[in-house]
Amino acid sequence: MSEQQNPAVRIDHGSGGWGLGLVVRAHGERNIVLSVTGGDEHPVAKKIAELTGGRVVNAFNAGAPDNQVLCAVINCGGTARSGVYPKKRIPTVNVFNASPGGPLQKYITDDIYVSGVGVDNVQPADPAEVAIGDDSAESAAPAPAAPAPAAQDAAQQPSRQTKEASGFSKFIIKFGGAIGYVITSLLNAGREGVKMILNTVIPFMAYVALIMGIVNYTGLANWIAKSVSPLAGNLWGLLLLGIITALPVLSPFLGPGAAIAQIIGVLMGGQIAAGALPVRYALPTLFAIDGQVGCDFVPVGLGLGEAQSETVDVGVPAVLFARQLTSPLAVVIAYFFSFLV
Repeated sequence: MSEQQNPAVRIDHGSGGWGLGLVVRAHGERNIVLSVTGGDEHPVAKKIAELTGGRVVNAFNAGAPDNQVLCAVINCGGTARSGVYPKKRIPTVNVFNASPGGPLQKYITDDIYVSGVGVDNVQPADPAEVAIGDDSAESAAPAPAAPAPAAQDAAQQPSRQTKEASGFSKFIIKFGGAIGYVITSLLNAGREGVKMILNTVIPFMAYVALIMGIVNYTGLANWIAKSVSPLAGNLWGLLLLGIITALPVLSPFLGPGAAIAQIIGVLMGGQIAAGALPVRYALPTLFAIDGQVGCDFVPVGLGLGEAQSETVDVGVPAVLFARQLTSPLAVVIAYFFSFLV
């Protein structure tokens, strides 16, 4: 009975957010609020833990088994991280205003996901509300009734007919089933591909185009290009740029969407196309600005791979510090290989 008395918390979306809202309650070992936002624990995660009596775990410093996670607090613009935890049926609280999108969009439903959440959107819930994480509702569900004898006989008839079918008929049935499976798989793949293009690729292309239009119209493009060009114009500058982008304290913040890398890459590409920079600097510049790519996804990727919490504890800092070493090394290798072009 004491587990049923744990306080429940209602989490609603903020201005511009998405979702009907979540109600969560710590239950048994399920009392961890996982903060997957980089840096320190997010204030939203701290408030949820405070009101539920749970505890916050920073996913970049430590891991937690899925069966102990009450909810996950993320800061994702609508790509992979938004769907990883809903796919595991873990309540997901996104502090960004992001509607369902990305390759895992089909798992992002309003009963398990809410976005645009601020500290003020986390409040004590009505005790009468059923909270996610409370197993009592599941245990109260009636067991499915046993099928009637007539239904059993009807279900057994196809198998009897199959057994009575000739060898040639069996081959036709299997061949037709295989063709149907291939066609259905291709159709579903095409449908998912179109959804991904419409919901993920095109909006991000529009976002990058908008940013590029703004910086070019306001003259920021020339200022950024002139500021970065001295670094990209020699090996030592590229090394410094690679070290900065891969700093463990910065890379998780620079990683989401890789917007900085893409914008600077487009600007530097324009400079190379205009002849302001030699073509041989294209490859090392690419590695210099991409040192942070994927660093925000390390704990999520380990969780998606069902890594143990001890593996996450060691894996996250190991990847971040390894990237700090490999980023400038990749710049050096690319610099010397560029002379072969």
